[in-house]
Parts: sequence; structure tokens; C-alpha cells
Amino acid sequence: MAKTKRLKPLTVLKSVGPKLVPFFKTVAIFFVLFGQEERSSVFFCVVKCLPVLSLMAFVLLHGMSLDEYYRYSRRILTGLIFSTLGDIFLVWKHSFRNFELGLLSFAIAQTMYARAFGWKPLKPKPGLVFLTIGVLVYSYLQQYLSGMMVVLAPLYMTLICTMAWRAVARVEIYDDLWTWTKLCGCVGAVCFMISDLVIAINMFAVPVPCAHQIIMLTYYAAQFGISLSVVDSQADELIRVQNDQ
Repeated sequence: MAKTKRLKPLTVLKSVGPKLVPFFKTVAIFFVLFGQEERSSVFFCVVKCLPVLSLMAFVLLHGMSLDEYYRYSRRILTGLIFSTLGDIFLVWKHSFRNFELGLLSFAIAQTMYARAFGWKPLKPKPGLVFLTIGVLVYSYLQQYLSGMMVVLAPLYMTLICTMAWRAVARVEIYDDLWTWTKLCGCVGAVCFMISDLVIAINMFAVPVPCAHQIIMLTYYAAQFGISLSVVDSQADELIRVQNDQ
């Protein structure tokens, strides 16, 4: 089986660092302006979305086409787009319809990320770990849920646990097939789970200290890690196509 070339962290930093400057600047602006609490305003919505919009630009600048070798990048970009829509709806989440639309947008984003990460190798053991985490979390939250959330919560939890499973499954450390960017995608997926877990507990169960800061830090870290995984995705797609032939 062909192997992808490892990219050292310093090499990644030098090649993609300038393209990520807008992301770090917009994250800093967000925490300077709204580091203590969220607000239901258009200005807050714009500032909140800017970091993910900058990551969309990063993915596009790294290369994009309808070619098969950019399939991974297209799916990550689609996930970022729906994440942005979810962010917009959740700014006004006190309206249940907006909350539903936000949850649907993020559900589509998780689906696109999972499809990008792929199903090979399958690695069922990490899947069982995430399944166990999902069941335990839902068992705890179930007593606090009512109405449509009794159905929507386990569905969304299944999607994000699946996404995290597929991200972890890509990192084949023992087979010497891993890259730093795959590891970034893996860490990003786990951060996404943490962010959503804190949201769920804080919204439906009990107040979480510093919930706003934890949610947004892990959320931006998640999108950053997942977006960074596109750096060597074309090489991975080439190897996948060669192995399928």
C-alpha cells in the first residue's frame, strides 16, 4: 500500500501559516468583544461567523475544483458552510424553530465531515468507545429533555459521535500512515464533541462554569483542526484512487 508523505509541524506552519492569519485575528476579535457572554444581535452574529468564514477562505485558497482529488476539500468546505448557517440560527436560539434549524445545519455539517473522513479503515473499537460515550451522555440528559428534543438529541449525538469516530480512525499511527494534518482533523473532531457536550449540559441540564468560553474555544479549535486536514488531502485522494484500481 502506498504511503503519504509526513508533513512536519514546522513545514505545515511555514506553508499554510499566512493563510491562517485572518482566522487567528478574527478569533482574537471575537474574544475581545464577546469573550464574556453571547448576545442576540446582528453584530454579534457577524463577528461570531468571521473565524469560520476565514477558514472557508483558507480551504478555497488551498485549492478547489470539481476534480476527484478535491473531493475531501469540497466536503470539508460544505461542512464549514453549514456550520456557518448553524451559527447564524443559534445566535437567536431562544426561538425553538431557529434552534431546530441550527441543529439541522450542524447535523448536515457533521455528515459532510464524516463523509470526508471516509469509512476505510473501519476500526470498530474507536466506534464502540464513542458509542459508549454517546449512550452515557444521552442517558444523563434524557431526564432533562422534552418534546422534539427527545428525538433530535440522540439523532444529532449519533452523527457527531460517528464523525469523531471516522476522524480518529484515519490516524493509523501503528501502521506509519499518519500525517500531522490527519491528527489535526482528529483533535478537531474531539474538540467538536466537547463543545457540543458543554452546550447540551449547559442548555438542558445544569449551568457549566465558563460555558461560553469553553464552548467557543473548543468550537473554533474544532473547525481549525478539521480545516487544516485539507492540506495533504489531495495526496490521500490520489493514493485512495490508486488503491481502488
